[in-house]
Amino acid sequence: MTQKDMKISWVPQGGQATKVQTLAPTTEPQGSGLPSPTWMVGCGNMGGAVLAGWRAAGVDLAALTIIRPSGMPIEGIRTVKALADAGATPKLVILAVKPQSLEDVEGQLRSHAGSGTVIVSMLAGVTVASLRKRFPEAAAIVRVIPNLPVAVRRGVIGLYGESLDEVTQKQIGELFARLGYTIWLNDEAKLAALGALGGAGPAYVARFVRALAKAGEAQGLSSATAATIALETVFGTAWLAASSGDTMDALATQVASPNGTTEAGLAVMDRDSVLDQLVAVTIEAAARRGAELAEEAEASSLA
Repeated sequence: MTQKDMKISWVPQGGQATKVQTLAPTTEPQGSGLPSPTWMVGCGNMGGAVLAGWRAAGVDLAALTIIRPSGMPIEGIRTVKALADAGATPKLVILAVKPQSLEDVEGQLRSHAGSGTVIVSMLAGVTVASLRKRFPEAAAIVRVIPNLPVAVRRGVIGLYGESLDEVTQKQIGELFARLGYTIWLNDEAKLAALGALGGAGPAYVARFVRALAKAGEAQGLSSATAATIALETVFGTAWLAASSGDTMDALATQVASPNGTTEAGLAVMDRDSVLDQLVAVTIEAAARRGAELAEEAEASSLA
């Protein structure tokens, strides 16, 4: 099946929200679960964020087993230390380990990833081709690049897969669409670009909010007040843009009066395109590191 870029979910919801959690879409069916059995191998920050989003969406996690060496329990979910203790052969495996840890699990996992198992990998930089070499018998392999706001169902999720039938693609797409704006990409290279922008982006936005707050402190505001104003300003601007459909340039123009205070600040930001250049080199650094991870994974699979 030829995959197309498509928006599966996320539309602005009406009404004024007082908590981020209340902004989650509520139009999709609630309460359906994961395939039985489903394994999640590893569960760090991103795996935990995905679980939090699914819980908020009402996804039934009864079929899920988490395999993590620490054995640290997760409330309401069966957790084991080793793949050998996970039980019956899974229909779905979610790889949520660090890319550097893939070698530690692939040997054990290979025997469990047969023709009835779909593998969904959250590993940055590890291509479908590299995963196919490691798990040659798997029914299908899908890469997913989520970002941290999936925890509150306002994430950005990119998907790319090969050897997918329509039913499997629909099931995987709907599962992740519960977590935010979800698109299938028809070019794996675009998944890397999505990761550099959307996957890493929350960290860069967080740094900008912090910088905005520091500037407020320098103008005499308390640290707590400045932090709140900075966060609410970014949150409100994003929500206004999403609700109105206005471009960022249009919003900036609405705020900036001729020869006013906002225009004075924008003149500094726009001078010699310094802000655009800073963001561009930042995203490029993330993309470059993603390419390095892909090369490392490929070299490891050939070793």
